[in-house]
Amino acid sequence: MRGVFYFRPMESFICEVLQKLKNSDTPLSDIVFILPSKRAGSYLLKELASISKQTLFAPTIYSVEEFTEKVSGLQTVDNTISLFEFYDVYTSLTPKEDLEDFETFITWAQSLIQDFNEIDRYLIDYKPFFNYLAGIQDLKHWYLQEEKTELVKKYLKFWKSLPAFYEALSKKLIAKEQGYQGLIYRKAAENIQQYRAENDQLHVFIGFNALNAAEQSIIQELLNSNNAQVYWDMDKLFFNDPYHAASLFIRDYLKNWEYYKNNSYEQFSSHFTEEKNIEFIGVPKNIGQAKYIGEILTSLTGEQLENTAIVLGEEELLLPVLNSLPSEIEELNITMGFPVKNAPVNSLFEALFKIHLNISPEYYYKDIISIIHHPSLHPLLAPYSEALLNKINKENLVYLKYEEIALAFPDELKDIITWCFKPKKESVKSILKDLQQLIQSIKTFLKQEEDKIGLEFLYHFHVLFNKLNNLSEKYSHLKTIRSLYNFYKELLSTETLDFQGRPFKGLQLMGMLESRALDFENVIITSLNEGVLPAGKSDNSFIPYDLKQEYRLPTYREKDAVYTYHFYRLLQRAKNVFLLYNTEAEGLNSGEKSRFLTQLEIENQPTHRLKKLLVSPRVPQLRNELKEVKKTPEILERLKSLAKSGFSPSALTTYMRNPIDFYHQYVLGVRDQDEVEETVAFNTLGTVVHNALENLYKTYEGKKISEQVIKVFIKNADKQIALEFSKAYSKLPLQKGKNLLIYEVAKRYLHNFLKFELKRLRAGEEIEIVQIEKDLKVALPIENLPFSVYLRGKVDRFEKSNGIPRIIDYKTGKVESRNLNVGDWTEITKDYDNYSKSFQVLTYASLIALEKDLTFPAEAGIVSFKNLKSGFLKFEKKEEGTRKKDSLITQETLDLFQNELKKLIVEICNPELPFIEKEIKKSYGSF
Repeated sequence: MRGVFYFRPMESFICEVLQKLKNSDTPLSDIVFILPSKRAGSYLLKELASISKQTLFAPTIYSVEEFTEKVSGLQTVDNTISLFEFYDVYTSLTPKEDLEDFETFITWAQSLIQDFNEIDRYLIDYKPFFNYLAGIQDLKHWYLQEEKTELVKKYLKFWKSLPAFYEALSKKLIAKEQGYQGLIYRKAAENIQQYRAENDQLHVFIGFNALNAAEQSIIQELLNSNNAQVYWDMDKLFFNDPYHAASLFIRDYLKNWEYYKNNSYEQFSSHFTEEKNIEFIGVPKNIGQAKYIGEILTSLTGEQLENTAIVLGEEELLLPVLNSLPSEIEELNITMGFPVKNAPVNSLFEALFKIHLNISPEYYYKDIISIIHHPSLHPLLAPYSEALLNKINKENLVYLKYEEIALAFPDELKDIITWCFKPKKESVKSILKDLQQLIQSIKTFLKQEEDKIGLEFLYHFHVLFNKLNNLSEKYSHLKTIRSLYNFYKELLSTETLDFQGRPFKGLQLMGMLESRALDFENVIITSLNEGVLPAGKSDNSFIPYDLKQEYRLPTYREKDAVYTYHFYRLLQRAKNVFLLYNTEAEGLNSGEKSRFLTQLEIENQPTHRLKKLLVSPRVPQLRNELKEVKKTPEILERLKSLAKSGFSPSALTTYMRNPIDFYHQYVLGVRDQDEVEETVAFNTLGTVVHNALENLYKTYEGKKISEQVIKVFIKNADKQIALEFSKAYSKLPLQKGKNLLIYEVAKRYLHNFLKFELKRLRAGEEIEIVQIEKDLKVALPIENLPFSVYLRGKVDRFEKSNGIPRIIDYKTGKVESRNLNVGDWTEITKDYDNYSKSFQVLTYASLIALEKDLTFPAEAGIVSFKNLKSGFLKFEKKEEGTRKKDSLITQETLDLFQNELKKLIVEICNPELPFIEKEIKKSYGSF
């Protein structure tokens, strides 16, 4: 068993308190219990049932929020309602010329309501506070001119308006018997004397630590009138250490509260110094932590799992942990809810909002695909969604109108397409109605599939859109789809899917705040990294740090102390503790372990068995083995078919580069799937230029060209490029962005080539066009093969230059003369990098020669549009033993080449030689 020790059964803090109260004069049923959370209240009932030997009425139990609601007489409103009410107040108090629209308002109003909340919770007199804040802003925006600018005047006016905003919002909410949390706390503090006069029951506060000023006022009022008892969950070790952050707040209360000046508190426990097994476990990445939790749980017995808690430092770990739980876990209770924003169907609604945020008659194809191929919709729309996708790819449709999308679907699916894609024209009511109808269609499908989790998620979105609909009807602020979307995200961020389980049975899974006042023997805490636990500096507030200190408002220091308390409190009664942290530095995570772990090491209690462990997953060594495919009878039949239809230069050079690529592309016929080309691809640019040249020169086959002809070509060049682009990209916008640049490059290529032609003619060169872009297929006699072999290919241009036959291959990429030199003929079919260009032009020369159209001597080579200054790049053969090069192609030249060509084809068709993968060298382009 891995590092797990067995100790005497643990008694929880709540149980300790109940045992003390059981022996007091007040019956437990008559006591009003107030705890930090509802969950702690449930545990109190469970513990009460376990210690009571006779039947009794359950006492009154409140969470602190429920208690303040009762005392204040106000009902809590959520943040969304507060914002809407605040905007009403803002519009009524702000001159029309200074009014901001709702979308701008919510960017700063969220933070301001949080600040209102803080000053209420800490019972701060708002008028001097906001005047102080306005004065600070005035100092921060000093100016040299005597007269303030309009912008500065409006800015300072805003800060001076804050007291009026606060007062009006408070009055408006109180009039409706409503309040945000801080307002309820302030009102409860004001009403506590009246409440005490009307309620003489004993109030017992259990497990509190960091109290705001309102809570302190309420508790002290009840303490001073002997209507309350407080039980602090604090270990003596921490309380007696004046520098320990875990006892920061409780030390302050016991020192400064009037009640404790006359009544000492001696009921601290000494559990932290008891024997404990503590492991520090460093694991790379969050998923690693989740997987390791599964290993820890496997080592625990069923009895131990009943008293085990997993405390997640980050809510993002919930799903990975759930997926990593071992099969032995029979009972699980999850306190923290699953964030609905992480539900798969949310991405569908996000995509729908996205396409309707931009008021445009056309939708971007990727946005359309993300909707019709969404897992929630695709089963309803298939196979028509696939047909639409194929059409988009085939026709290169980058933008589509609603009508074009609707045409792809039959009448029975038209409603779904209408709800998704019909323009909403900024109608909030319209989009909400369509989304609700879409939910009903998806619901019908999920019921048929019996997808209970999917239905549960969908129900939450149904409720959410109903709430948004009610808000839009009650308030007039949601005027645009963008403002609706902003509130959709706001509401969604607070929605959780609650898991059903037996609250006190089996393994417990919770967040740090859900663990308040609860105790477990076996504790697993994750994400103990700086910036997570504790969270560090993160403050979304208008109130400066110095002003917070002045008014004793909590800063990041106090928030760190809160988490220090929760961390150490969890460890107090625990026997086996597993503390996990992420060792990987990525994103916002520095990979630095939490100061809590360092502090535990330094404190080094003699009764604690500390163990450090760094977990590294076993990564198997990947062997980069080259693939090998043996030639089966079926493959040989396919090769015979290829030989009959003709090997092209590109097929043969593909084999030279990598036989496996040849096998995939030409034997199996595996080609790249059609995809939308938003930006003109480089190979497509080449096709456009080739086709434009073919259109210009085709009518001059068998004729000589003159300067006058080229001048006419130059006049028509732009028209030809435009024509070819319209054929290839009828739907692609060429008027802006990268496509415009590529379009201009194509025109530049064509103009530069025609100027190059003009230069040749002016230099006295005689050019006769023999063939343009002619498809050729000729037999290549090979004695060693039992079947006929053909070569095929399209020669870009065959001309006569001053009477010498010349074969020209156009390249839009950059080619240099060194790419067309051959010294050793045996290497021409083996060294792709150095000889592929020579191989291609000699294959074209062989095609023409075998068709009996080539007279010798001849020339063959490349015109590189990126290297036109070098002119026509001729194939040259080096003479052995000398530096001489010969650019004239003779019959002997072709015989030497064809000899190697035949060897290559024999190798391809040899049944004994498998296709063996080659290691491809990485090439780096120049900028």
